Amino acid sequence: MKGRSVLAVIAGFVVTAILSVATDAVLHATNVFPPLGVRMSDGLFALAGAYRAVFTVLGGYTTARLAPRAPMRHAMALATIGTITGALGIMVWAKGGDAMGPLWYALSIPLSAFPCIGAGAWLAGRLSPPR
Repeated sequence: MKGRSVLAVIAGFVVTAILSVATDAVLHATNVFPPLGVRMSDGLFALAGAYRAVFTVLGGYTTARLAPRAPMRHAMALATIGTITGALGIMVWAKGGDAMGPLWYALSIPLSAFPCIGAGAWLAGRLSPPR
């Protein structure tokens, strides 16, 4: 069961990351976002934050659905990982400053991990048949 637990958490992380990176790539390719290396407007960062929040909810949902037991505990493990990686992003932002985007965006990533992933796990519990 430990292996399934680890895979459930990894799956939620991968779902969130792949959807986020793929959407970023599509928006760059379609010129909604400027070319890489060119700072986006705050409005575009808000757009990125909105879809990333949805994808983070989906990651929490995925982890909870795949968890062999205690889905919320698995989701909270994913949220802890998301908070830590988001905090690392703040450190990267601190080195690059405003050229990396607005501080509110960098802060929103780790601060939204627990609420979004928790919402996804809650949805999984509400929408899934009992085990």
